[in-house]
Amino acid sequence: MSKKVHAFNDIIRKLRKDLLGKGPERIHSVFVENMAISTLYGNLTPTEKFIAKTPEGKEMVHAARTRLIQEVYASSPPEGLEELVGAKLVHLFSDIKVEEDIAVSVFVFDKNIV
Repeated sequence: MSKKVHAFNDIIRKLRKDLLGKGPERIHSVFVENMAISTLYGNLTPTEKFIAKTPEGKEMVHAARTRLIQEVYASSPPEGLEELVGAKLVHLFSDIKVEEDIAVSVFVFDKNIV
């Protein structure tokens, strides 16, 4: 893994830990043209896992996780992210599969980052 990808993963992990109390256990990111695609494993807190035991709870955890992440990035990208890749973040697409505790985020920048 390149130093740039490692630093990118550290920024993502720190933001989510600060925001949600727990960062992902593992992150795999790839840079493709103007995008960074990150797969995040082991995201949920013990409380979220408990809530997600019912269909309604699963939907609540999914909605809260995806909306919160998208709103945080829309208001301002994490410190150091744009400087690291040398481009401005223009879109974030994010989703989580609660039952498997896997999330995917696609960061779209205004120019190529590779």
